[in-house]
Amino acid sequence: MTPSISSPSSTTVTLQQLIEASGSDSHRQNHKDKQSLAQALTTLINTSNNQLPNLKTSLANIPFEQFCLDSRQLAANDVFVLLKSHTPNCQKSRDYLYQAAQNAAFILAEIDPRALLIKANVPPHANLALTDDNAESIAQQQLDGLPCPVLYVPNIRDFLGDLIQARLQYQQPVILPTVVAVTGTNGKTTISQLVAQLTQLTGMSSAVMGTAGNGRLGALVQASHTTGDALAVQKFLYQMGTENAELLALEASSHGLDQQRLQGMPVSVAIYTNLSRDHLDYHADMAEYAAAKAKLFDKAHFSELTHAIINIDDEHAQIMLDTAHASQLTVWTYSLDPAKSATFVAAEIKPSLQGVEIALRTDFGNGKINFINVVSPLLGRFNAANLLAAIAAAVALGISLKRIAAVIPQLQGAVGRMQRVPSNDGCFIVDYAHTPDALSQVLASLKTHCKGQLWAVFGCGGDRDAGKRPLMAQAGLAGADNVVLTADNPRTEDPNIILQDMQAGMTNEQYQRAHIEPARQTAIEYAVNQAAPDDIVVIAGKGHETYQEINHVRYDFDDSVILQNALKQAGRV
Repeated sequence: MTPSISSPSSTTVTLQQLIEASGSDSHRQNHKDKQSLAQALTTLINTSNNQLPNLKTSLANIPFEQFCLDSRQLAANDVFVLLKSHTPNCQKSRDYLYQAAQNAAFILAEIDPRALLIKANVPPHANLALTDDNAESIAQQQLDGLPCPVLYVPNIRDFLGDLIQARLQYQQPVILPTVVAVTGTNGKTTISQLVAQLTQLTGMSSAVMGTAGNGRLGALVQASHTTGDALAVQKFLYQMGTENAELLALEASSHGLDQQRLQGMPVSVAIYTNLSRDHLDYHADMAEYAAAKAKLFDKAHFSELTHAIINIDDEHAQIMLDTAHASQLTVWTYSLDPAKSATFVAAEIKPSLQGVEIALRTDFGNGKINFINVVSPLLGRFNAANLLAAIAAAVALGISLKRIAAVIPQLQGAVGRMQRVPSNDGCFIVDYAHTPDALSQVLASLKTHCKGQLWAVFGCGGDRDAGKRPLMAQAGLAGADNVVLTADNPRTEDPNIILQDMQAGMTNEQYQRAHIEPARQTAIEYAVNQAAPDDIVVIAGKGHETYQEINHVRYDFDDSVILQNALKQAGRV
């Protein structure tokens, strides 16, 4: 195996240089993190000397440009990191390996490359065991014949984020922003944006990363995932550092936490909202789903953690509390129940279609209980809980409650979250609620303000947890007077099949209150035309999304735009 060695330049670096740089104070990262990265790299290099004894140049001294996780985007002399897929496909992984080897300086593989080649190359009917000497010999010959070294690093995710950030900092050191991370089924987008707004309104330069987009406030770029891969996350963090952002509020999805995509992020404050049925096409059960969320409160994963902010109204809160206490964090809780002893409590809530007024009670365990009134323009009782979490985060960052309360009236809800679309009569709202619990909360919040009837227009996504579909329908029927069942993002499924699944278990009485319309635009137009002047209509499920995905194609589709056009056609604006 003879690696292609390029001459060192200002843009290249070696693993040995990264080890040496780990001892410097070139960017905001604690000494323990730097020490851990240096140890991990030293171990990696020692492993390479054992795995690849015939290298003419030690892996430690091979210059490279950047790290890359996608073989299609690999540039010459990058390091390709081959990670396992959630749905393993040996043939595809082998193809990625071969494709990357043509350009890479070297490859770090989370997958055992010899086992990968054996599985990918041997037909299933051959019944050839992985330990077969002949198969292993052939696989080794194939590896040796590749134009670059391939190193098996099964624990690469344990330090991949740190490694990527170290490479970025080596070229141009920047001060990284403090990170507030929010996890939970519902509320992540709203809370992260509220945290960013509160901190910015009180003097910090802030940014967000999540479902509704990434970037500085007011200049978000649409994201494809709630939590990007380790490379995307670290590059974005670094970019915000170059733009002098002091605070980054991000959404931590269960997928991202489970796959360690946030490894190396300097999370200082972690927030837990709630847990309800979602993503069970990925997680085996709710216990596994909760365990993935709890990783955010484990200092073994996020060494810069200082505060945990946890919603004790949620039934799954205890695992988060236990993890946070085990990490010796400062643990603050919040609740909408005045009878509970939480750090932040909404002692009284006065909601309206213009927002909510909250009598906020705080108890930091120092013997002093304080009250402060806050007036928020955010709709819905559940947004009172989201606001408490955001307030707690701002306090954890050192901002006084008095300053926070003064700017709360200036807050704006996240796009597609209880977003009211103007109309001459009636009330029309677009919301992202796409789980049974979220839909129930949205409908319950609006029902108390509805003089007429409450309408809910929603569907379920294709190629996702099918067991959630009838639960969504029942949540809508329980909370609304009338429901219109329609398509969401069908993806590769037939919308009619999804709608059939949603109707499972519906009674005759429920069918009387349900209208089935597969075409989402037609469904929205139907609700607009049928709703009376005192009715409230909620278009739920897609929120901020500006597309509808059908058979791998994303078509332009924005619920708020479709709703605005329907209101114009109906003469209601």
